[in-house]
Amino acid sequence: MSKLPGSSGVSLLSDKSLEFYRDPVAFYEHRIKKHGSRIFEARLLNKSTSFVCSVQGMKELLCEKSSIFQKDPNDVMHPLYGDNIVTANGEEACLLRLSLTHLFTGKCLQSCTGYINSVCENCLKGLSASRGPLSIYPLFKQLGTELVLGMFLNVHAQDTPDVFQEIMRLCTQHWHGLISAPVSVKVPMWSSGFCTALEARNKLMDIIHDKLGTEQQGFVADMRALPLPDDSCAPQHLLLFISALIPKALASLLTSFTLALSGPSREGIRNRARAEPEYFNHVLLEVQRLWSPFIGGRRIASQDTTLGNFHVSKGTAAMYVTHAVHRDPEVFHQPEEFLPERWSGRNAGQEDLLCCQGNGPRNCIGVQLNQVFLKVACGYLLKHYDWDLSPAPQDLQYKWLPISRPIIPPTISFTALDCSNPHQPEGGSCKSDGQ
Repeated sequence: MSKLPGSSGVSLLSDKSLEFYRDPVAFYEHRIKKHGSRIFEARLLNKSTSFVCSVQGMKELLCEKSSIFQKDPNDVMHPLYGDNIVTANGEEACLLRLSLTHLFTGKCLQSCTGYINSVCENCLKGLSASRGPLSIYPLFKQLGTELVLGMFLNVHAQDTPDVFQEIMRLCTQHWHGLISAPVSVKVPMWSSGFCTALEARNKLMDIIHDKLGTEQQGFVADMRALPLPDDSCAPQHLLLFISALIPKALASLLTSFTLALSGPSREGIRNRARAEPEYFNHVLLEVQRLWSPFIGGRRIASQDTTLGNFHVSKGTAAMYVTHAVHRDPEVFHQPEEFLPERWSGRNAGQEDLLCCQGNGPRNCIGVQLNQVFLKVACGYLLKHYDWDLSPAPQDLQYKWLPISRPIIPPTISFTALDCSNPHQPEGGSCKSDGQ
């Protein structure tokens, strides 16, 4: 057993949180090169932290030793979301997962596919009719918000636009609490961002309680019927499900998909993805590998243990860095390259090596729902459009926190495809207008 490379130094003075949040990629790349190891130690959030940047280390942390490395009870989400499946540990987490999982799988998942299709069509039709290029990230965020509020709360933008806009505004204020200093201060004419987020949370909870008391169908009614531990559990989980977290993550992935397949140089990839469902799935896997919405996740060691044969002390933190894990050269050949064919070659059958939505027994319960979202939205874009950067070129440098996306919002011009041919095979490519 060896000592972890690196050092956590002393409290406060050695904290590297600011450096990490400014540029997490430069942070881990510098230390991997310096220490010659994809597992190393530094101080984050004023806590000694083991950074895990390898596939094997991630599997050990999230799968093999998931009972040892537990969720942080002092997670920054807790003050804003309360007790939920994300922050729970042990038996409580297992019971919550058993209660909630069936809402995101099987017949429940199949029953919402029609709604997902209709929202995607409503939000994405007519993109080519725009007089100029479109800023795609806010477009996709609106799509994600309509999906989430309609599915989880029975609030639809077309039916009750005022209610929809108010909830969307409150969700945005609530989200900003996650990226604000956790200090609740309110004085005349000014409130801290965290204080405003808590106020938004209270208003959202009032709306959720009202929905739980009145809705007789859909996800809200299903939540009310679940065998949950107490009366606060259903509203707290609905708050999590309707939060801005999901629309932003979906917008991140859709933006990355659009950019990865934009322009004449990617025409062959677009056409192949239209014609071959399996290759389309591999494109989506590669987008998630290279541009995961989340930088990683954090756990706390409940006892002395090891990671990659390095000693990890009880009470210290361990953080898997998704961006680094997905670029582990021991597993992914040419890790920086967009190569969907890797998933039918060297990495065939290795989808479980990704941690875009966590991994192991504590991965996201909405993994299958997320895949349906992506397949429907990306499939609609492929079926109806070709697209390119406009203007070209653009600065596509990414920021990775709090959600990954280009620093400068990219703009895209869409060209409609002629899909009116009744003999066009399902999934096949269409001809561009005027071609």
